Amino acid sequence: MSDYAKLVAGLTGEDILNKWSEVTPLKQISGVPKSAGSSTDNSIINETIFEGHNEEQIKLMDELCIVLDYEDKPIGAGTKKLCHIMTNIDEGLLHRAFSVFLFNEDGKLLLQQRADEKITFPQMWTNTCCSHPLCVPDELGITAEGGSSNQNDLSTAIAGAKVAAQRKLEHELGIPYGDAPLADFQYLTRIHYKSPSGGDDSKWGEHEIDYILILKTKNDITINANYNEVKDYKYVGQDELKQMFEDDSLVFTPWFKLICQTFLFNWWGNLDDLHSFKDDKVHRLL
Repeated sequence: MSDYAKLVAGLTGEDILNKWSEVTPLKQISGVPKSAGSSTDNSIINETIFEGHNEEQIKLMDELCIVLDYEDKPIGAGTKKLCHIMTNIDEGLLHRAFSVFLFNEDGKLLLQQRADEKITFPQMWTNTCCSHPLCVPDELGITAEGGSSNQNDLSTAIAGAKVAAQRKLEHELGIPYGDAPLADFQYLTRIHYKSPSGGDDSKWGEHEIDYILILKTKNDITINANYNEVKDYKYVGQDELKQMFEDDSLVFTPWFKLICQTFLFNWWGNLDDLHSFKDDKVHRLL
């Protein structure tokens, strides 16, 4: 276990709430915070840390992520801003995420290039959709199909991640819910990783337990990209993706590279039988 992993593992829920007073304890959360793009508080836009960034993306930094302990247990709600500031990450603040890998009938993977406007990891190529469940009942899984009242159950967390994934596929790529039914998402595993957004001196980064979801769809699904989120998108086969990795002019998100190096090509060769790849582990890639 790395020194950083030991740091994160040593933080109890009480430690997290004491260290980051901005995190709202789960038991104190009432109502349903608004979802993507719905912030009405313009005060965040004027903060120095956001200087030069896109206004719509700044507003999204008010969304409430699910703050976790090392064992993937929800502790409370923290803003996207709080969870992605590198100084907080370096001190061990951890949140929940998901990554969708959408394959069409031809076995091709849908990639996206993140928009220039993105505050974290702009312009980088990545998997179909990667984002965060919000700290709301359905995306915690407690009111989602297949979930339960126990937010600590893995099945409940998976159900919540699927709801979030469906929402963000529509928000980022304009994929209708009907083309991405909840029942069609296949959960495989979780990875735990940390990375700055850009160089080691970056103000922003990621530190997530990432739920991996596979989605197999028809060839003719609707895609209507939101160009504040997505600069470009394309379907690729395995050989084309490997060629892209060899192109020094292309930059990829760190989680996508980690998943490709560790898992993706094994999954890709077995899309019709992924059961053997499913586990309840958290793969620590720290």
